[in-house]
Amino acid sequence: MNKVIYYVASSLDGFISGENGDISKFLPHGDAVEKYQADLLDFKTVIMGRKTYEFGFQYGLEPGQPAYPHMEHYIFSETMQIKELAKTVHIEKMSLKRIKEIIAASPTDVYLCGGGKFAGWLLDNGLIDQLKLKLNPIVLSEGVRLFGDSKTTLVSTLIEKESFDSGLQFLTYDLR
Repeated sequence: MNKVIYYVASSLDGFISGENGDISKFLPHGDAVEKYQADLLDFKTVIMGRKTYEFGFQYGLEPGQPAYPHMEHYIFSETMQIKELAKTVHIEKMSLKRIKEIIAASPTDVYLCGGGKFAGWLLDNGLIDQLKLKLNPIVLSEGVRLFGDSKTTLVSTLIEKESFDSGLQFLTYDLR
């Protein structure tokens, strides 16, 4: 069975962005970023929440177009409406059944692109198998939390770690 892999950058204090979506303090380039970009090529399916998809607009993403050209996109939102969608972009209602169908139909593991609220909902429903954390050597103190407002507790197992000269670490946890 395919896994849902939440592959995300985080601050030391557990934020995936600062206030108002600010990501300027995260490391923007280097070996770690190149590894992340190469790793994304292994995925053919991405799921994300509305705010994560819309976040791309400020970086030139056109509404209705794929953020990752080689992936099938499923954007989960109760309110998003875009008239013209690329054939690889789908807007879905929040549905556990639909997410399970997408996971089962994907030719690869599924990349969970975020964001925190959506990831928290998936965590609360036991649908994240693995967390690949790009741990940045920064403290943000506020912003979007890794798992939003989730109150789910769990004990995970560290299955892989890699450190970079920049201070960034990639930590992979099994959440099952």
